[in-house]
Amino acid sequence: MEIWKKNLLVCWFGCFATATGLSQIAPVLPLYIEHLGVLDTAAIEQWSGIAFGVTFILMTLVSPLWGQAADKYGRKSMLLRASLGMAVVITCIGFVQNVYQLVGLRLLQGAVSGFISAAIILVAIQAPKEHSGWALGTLSTGGVSGMLLGPLIGGYLAETFGLRSVFFATGALLFIAFITSFLFVKEEFTATADKILSFREVWRLIPAPSVMITMFITTFILQLALLSIEPILTVYISQLSHNTGHVALISGMVFAASGVANLLAAPRLGRLSDKVGPAKVMLASLIAAGVLFIPQAFVTSPWQLMGLRFLLGIAAAGLLPSLNTLVRQNVPDSITGRAFGYNQSAQYLGSFGGSILGGQVAASFGIHWVFFVTGALLLINAVWVYITTFKHVSW
Repeated sequence: MEIWKKNLLVCWFGCFATATGLSQIAPVLPLYIEHLGVLDTAAIEQWSGIAFGVTFILMTLVSPLWGQAADKYGRKSMLLRASLGMAVVITCIGFVQNVYQLVGLRLLQGAVSGFISAAIILVAIQAPKEHSGWALGTLSTGGVSGMLLGPLIGGYLAETFGLRSVFFATGALLFIAFITSFLFVKEEFTATADKILSFREVWRLIPAPSVMITMFITTFILQLALLSIEPILTVYISQLSHNTGHVALISGMVFAASGVANLLAAPRLGRLSDKVGPAKVMLASLIAAGVLFIPQAFVTSPWQLMGLRFLLGIAAAGLLPSLNTLVRQNVPDSITGRAFGYNQSAQYLGSFGGSILGGQVAASFGIHWVFFVTGALLLINAVWVYITTFKHVSW
């Protein structure tokens, strides 16, 4: 087996372990905050938002720095740093005694994280150009699979062994990712320059800056759209469901529908982008995703919503891998880490902003308007992508 395929396999497992571990935490975070002595419901909600959001804020700030380090010290070193750093920090979260220690360690978690972004850079650099779409699409399924399984595993561990066990299990998974990366990832890395380039110098090396700006903003808007509905999706399902006793189960199925579709479609759409070009796949996926958001506002049952979320998952599967492929194609090897670092910052900022946007729009205008706003954002973005990039890429 070729080295890049072996590394893809190891990175897939690492992304799976990382996503499984991290997605275990989100569902139990409010319960853990209550366990730490915060008993008022409003205070639990407030601290949950802070503890969840600070990690994304730090990840937004440090991603370009870790991307720069990847260009200087190698991508494997970033895999090892992120997996070991998060393993230690998240294990320590299992020992905290108050909410302030929790928030402090969540800040530190954001500062040391970045395994999945480092894996994307490594795979993008090593995969042959004609297979880059398939490789990045396949890699994305590792994270999606982990996101699907993580909440189930976390819930089981919390009920069976206690809330703290979730953090210990997450730390163990990340340490396994560290060991497998250390033993099996192969990289022949030579730094291209000793000097650390400034942002302006990096930008001068990019052949088509307008395309890169478009990619960064598209990444931001995509995450903004996808994350805007997730915090309030359960509320919407409870409004649609006549049997409120099964809302939690139905919500889990609706959440899983888009993930399963993404898992099935990402490698196939990645292979398609290798044949017809990632720009075409990205544009078609943006249009499809924008259109599919709108009818979700008119559904009358959770099952109709589940079907539309499944189709949305297929459309979303063509977006991030195509975006990453276009970023890779538009930067020289010497600054690939920096470019992906900027793109990851846009993604994390969109994730943070999306959770805020959805709640604010729903509270001000109603849940239905969240679908209209996010659908419109994606469709406007699709038009802008076509206008700004068709001169620079092969359609």
